[in-house]
Amino acid sequence: MTWSPTRVVVTGGAGFLGSHLADRLLADGAEVICVDNLITGSERNVNHLTANPRFDLRVEDVTGAWSVDGNVDAILHFASLASPVDYQQHPLATLEVGTLGTMNALRMAEDKSARFLLASTSEVYGDPLVHPQPETYWGNVNPIGPRGVYDESKRVSEAFTMAFMNSRGVDVRIARIFNTFGPRMRDHDGRAVPQFVTQALAGQPITVYGKGSQTRSLCYVDDLIEGLMRLLRSDYRQPVNIGNPHEVTVLQLAEMVRDICASQSAIVLEPLPVDDPQRRCPDVTVAERELGWRATIPLVEGLRRTVDWWRSASHARNGPASA
Repeated sequence: MTWSPTRVVVTGGAGFLGSHLADRLLADGAEVICVDNLITGSERNVNHLTANPRFDLRVEDVTGAWSVDGNVDAILHFASLASPVDYQQHPLATLEVGTLGTMNALRMAEDKSARFLLASTSEVYGDPLVHPQPETYWGNVNPIGPRGVYDESKRVSEAFTMAFMNSRGVDVRIARIFNTFGPRMRDHDGRAVPQFVTQALAGQPITVYGKGSQTRSLCYVDDLIEGLMRLLRSDYRQPVNIGNPHEVTVLQLAEMVRDICASQSAIVLEPLPVDDPQRRCPDVTVAERELGWRATIPLVEGLRRTVDWWRSASHARNGPASA
């Protein structure tokens, strides 16, 4: 019989991925405790869950003192500042959540004899010299560059996670999450899809950095959540890439978004940010072998769903037109 948690803590549970995880865990019958300091998360992401007696949102900082009473089956550590806009604006908070926050979550997992799942990232590979990136690749990361606070916070999070497994016997899982998109991303997130969608829907120029020839591999959030749940329930304890191996250039992505939005926006080229990865694509052999998982939602379909949500969410934020 497949292991399934009944009481789960999700750090960063009011964020983009954390809120989708809460949806899935509740749908699977679990009790969910979300812990989020709301620095980048939002209560709006989980407002639809507040009436559920099995859901609890706690506005607390995982880098400080926090606790959960009673039994806990799993801790999913998703607290993080994952957007370049956020981690460059809050560099110390980014490092703290990857160090102190990860240690605190691991200590709770140890105390509760809970399974621990770390949300790591493809950024551990930096600007990769190996393509596509397998889990055995050690990466090409600039520790003092503008992306270093995020990249290194995740690399040290993985080191903490493996140390707790090897020295304390904590039952751990590590997901290296590649570019993911979908509903509940923020308008000014700074990542490609929300930037392109909001610019296209507003009729503003769509900003592409460099020549747009750099590539990304984008996974729709529903596919990603399925992969995470399979990893959580599996017996596999080494890092696993979870992402869509279908690779597109950033310029192609901008054109796709513009077409789906039926926008007349011009595409403008701006200088490429420092240390921006030139290629990013997961080798998902391990996920296929160990989890029986592969992304199935085509990029165009995922983008359509995302644009539809953005239109409806924008209407909800702005309110109905005055009579």
